[in-house]
Amino acid sequence: QVQLVESGGGLVQAGGSLTLSCAASGGTFSRSAMGWFRQAPGKDREFVAAISVSSGTAYYADSVKGRFTISRDNAVNTLYLQMNSLKPEDTANYYCAADSPPYSTSIYEYDYWGQGTQVTVSS
Repeated sequence: QVQLVESGGGLVQAGGSLTLSCAASGGTFSRSAMGWFRQAPGKDREFVAAISVSSGTAYYADSVKGRFTISRDNAVNTLYLQMNSLKPEDTANYYCAADSPPYSTSIYEYDYWGQGTQVTVSS
């Protein structure tokens, strides 16, 4: 079983940057596909980005493509999300999740979830 803990959220002005981290323990991070999702108040949880086991493939939601970068370091069991050019509509609670390979964009495919980290972008 994988335990996931997100960190790095906060308050940032529009146009700014943040890097989220997701520390994994208790499982097989290096053999899990990983994803980032987000949920704004009153909205469904939505896919943001996903990455394959070997970091060979990454996939992004259209809304973040070109601004966000997902990466992972299997040596330290950590997933990252570099977020640049942030917009107020990026405001949400961001979650990392672990999946069996190959990666998926569907929340229903992910087996383990973190508690989330809040990102607030002011205009």
